[in-house]
Amino acid sequence: MPLTPDPTTSGSTVPPLAWPDDSRRVAFESWLRQLAGRGIHASGARPASNDASFRRYLRVDTEGGTRIVMDAPPEKEDCRPFVKVAALLRAAGLNAPEVLDWHAQDGFMLLSDLGDQTYLSQLDDRSAHALYADASQALVRLQGIEAASQLPAYDRTLLMREMQLFPDWYVKHAGHVLTADEQAQWADCVERIVQNNLAQPMVLVHRDYHSRNLMVCPAAGAATNPGILDFQDAVWGPITYDLASLLRDAYIELQEDVQIDLAVRYWERARKAGLPVQADFGEFWRDFEWMGLQRHLKVLGIFARLYHRDGKDGYLQNLPLVWRYAHRTASRYNGLGALARLLERLVGETRQDVFR
Repeated sequence: MPLTPDPTTSGSTVPPLAWPDDSRRVAFESWLRQLAGRGIHASGARPASNDASFRRYLRVDTEGGTRIVMDAPPEKEDCRPFVKVAALLRAAGLNAPEVLDWHAQDGFMLLSDLGDQTYLSQLDDRSAHALYADASQALVRLQGIEAASQLPAYDRTLLMREMQLFPDWYVKHAGHVLTADEQAQWADCVERIVQNNLAQPMVLVHRDYHSRNLMVCPAAGAATNPGILDFQDAVWGPITYDLASLLRDAYIELQEDVQIDLAVRYWERARKAGLPVQADFGEFWRDFEWMGLQRHLKVLGIFARLYHRDGKDGYLQNLPLVWRYAHRTASRYNGLGALARLLERLVGETRQDVFR
């Protein structure tokens, strides 16, 4: 899930870090002492971002500039996928963090620092064209990485498990219990969506390619923009998934004519690069919408779960935008009308302009 940068800078007064228990603090300090030869100033460690998982990220000062520490308790987080995918991305010339040291036993990792300027913090009318062009070019390069044998498949089981988050968490969040008819209609819509998703060409999928995980790195130059974070859940899956994450972002809304323009530009780049996109843009756009619908139903469930299970209420403010994305798509296509009407009931709205 996405990262939210912390405004703390290296010149600020740094409060003591909070630790879940003293043994983890001792392990952290012991590990940093082992890296003393790299000039790391452990006393200045400070939060760099918040994460929706059990990981957290700290920024530390070194004689050669700042570095990032990933604090990922091994009993809760498996860092091996992060290391594997980071290597894949960097080998393809993408700007992912470099793993400088990894203490697997205690779950600490030292990474290069891509800064604290997310796309979300920098996007405006002046910067949007260049930033989205960089993100599109990087996405085409990412999707050109041949990694089918190295990554988990975004298969039926995973797609269905993700969509189950919607009834398990979002429907309950809305104070609703599905009737027998609604359960049958939901199952039918899920099957239609998953059939579309699985019929799409497959490539490397980042799974959270959006404005909070893409970093503006002006010192590096456009050739290595954007910096790419939070890629450890990468899979081999549908080609439209990451583009839907980027253009129908849960944190920033683009007008649909802008989405289409950016999607056309991506589609042209992808075709030129030999990626297996649909030859007809209209068919590609339909796949993009259906894939986005799968993601948005999942995200509605995840944001509700973060609130009810984990006590993180910051994501609730993003629910209305994600709901609009899901409802708009469900309203447009035959076979998804029951889903559109269910979405309406969950927020107390009734509309008539919905396909069956």
